[in-house]
Amino acid sequence: MDSVIVAEKPLLTRVENGVGRLTLNRPEALNALTTGMCRDMAEALTRWAEDDSVAYVVIDHAEGRGFCAGGDIRAAAVSGRGDGMAAREFFRTEYRLNTLIKNFPKPFVAVMDGVVMGGGVGISVHGSHRIATDNTLFAMPETGIGLFPDVGGGWFLPRLGASSEKWEPVFGSKDAQNQSELGTWLALTGARLKGPEVKAAGIATHYVANADLPDLKAELLKGGDIDNILHRYDRPVGTPTYAEHEEAIHRIFGKATLADIAIALKLEDSDWAQHQGEVMATRSPFSMSVTLRQLREGRQMDRFEDVMQMEYRIASRVCQSHDFLEGVRAVLDDKDHSPQWNPHAIGCVSAASVEAVFQPLTRELYD
Repeated sequence: MDSVIVAEKPLLTRVENGVGRLTLNRPEALNALTTGMCRDMAEALTRWAEDDSVAYVVIDHAEGRGFCAGGDIRAAAVSGRGDGMAAREFFRTEYRLNTLIKNFPKPFVAVMDGVVMGGGVGISVHGSHRIATDNTLFAMPETGIGLFPDVGGGWFLPRLGASSEKWEPVFGSKDAQNQSELGTWLALTGARLKGPEVKAAGIATHYVANADLPDLKAELLKGGDIDNILHRYDRPVGTPTYAEHEEAIHRIFGKATLADIAIALKLEDSDWAQHQGEVMATRSPFSMSVTLRQLREGRQMDRFEDVMQMEYRIASRVCQSHDFLEGVRAVLDDKDHSPQWNPHAIGCVSAASVEAVFQPLTRELYD
């Protein structure tokens, strides 16, 4: 393939040795997803699902420090300041891609090397095999820009387990009795997990040392027994840094309301809890309120498609909200990092305003 053409393509798709390959190739934007990239991925996966010559799929990135830092949020904000149609089309295309990955009938291997945030989570965490490396930096920081942890966050975040014996990793379960609130903490604060912690949390299925990654990818791209290959390269993860706070995470972030969580953090006698409260004080109160309901409802849903439908309803409205447009201005445009949220405090968010974004749409996600 001509190098100039390759350099101009934000997504490379091809089949090698019976392996369908998706390679993100937009390093200048940390491989942020566009509507076109999502559409091209979906088209390739649809073909490969029916192609008997394709045994499995591997998604990675071509170069740079980011697997994928999310969606093209600035473009969504530009649309949101107008009629919002392009933003809604982006979310529609992205969420249908997430659903396609979740239901893909063949192994889907995501090499989560580098920054994995927002939309990058959506094209990896729903795959059957998810590889973290020393370079992996996972986060769902959406409440800091007036959004919410979408791309299926309402499905996987409330189903995360924890590293202690009390809360075994039960990725895929909706039983709150067997859950830590690790996902709620990650969603509300945008906390980051690094390297082996991503596997410890159940977000990745395997952890591979950086030095082994080239050899692992070479073996994967030859075709073969994926589980056997990954088993040989998989490394123990040890105790994650958040482990010492798991009891507090479960107890505090399991509170019924956002106000209860904020109060519990304030009353907790630890530097860690005070820091979490300080972080939440910088986030959009409206976004955090929406996020908490999203995760609570998502935990009780039996079908991934129902979660994605819920998230599409939220995204279709939030993309034109004051807090999203203000968050993008403060973080990405002016970069003053001083967003003026409205409402400005958790106690000022009305139940009716949250309820409104969950209501059905005239045109739903799968229509």
